[in-house]
Amino acid sequence: MTQTVLYHNPNCSKSRAALALLQAENIPFLIREYLQDPLNPAEIAQLLGLLKLAPSALIRMNEPILKTKGINLSDLNDEALIDLCATYPVLIERPILLHHGSACIGRPIENIVRLLSSSLDLDAVDP
Repeated sequence: MTQTVLYHNPNCSKSRAALALLQAENIPFLIREYLQDPLNPAEIAQLLGLLKLAPSALIRMNEPILKTKGINLSDLNDEALIDLCATYPVLIERPILLHHGSACIGRPIENIVRLLSSSLDLDAVDP
């Protein structure tokens, strides 16, 4: 059975909506509160591969920490952006759902609905 993981920030309304959706659909899943249990650079790189995104697409551009730390994202290469997300997990877009070997950012929540629906379609044809 493929594991389903919600990368969750309980302070985020979109993340709470994703949690409620998974619970309403009775989908077994694990929660990873990534602010309390940060991802390491290798985990972030793996997640980016599943998301099919560049590291810059994972970063919340309006997070105050960028300004307070004087971070200019355009000065950073992909590896440095991944390291930045590992150091400051608050920068990571949320929520993220990993499901059946695919992943999506749950903004908007319809992205999660689509991911769950596509896996249900696959389950229907599996013998």
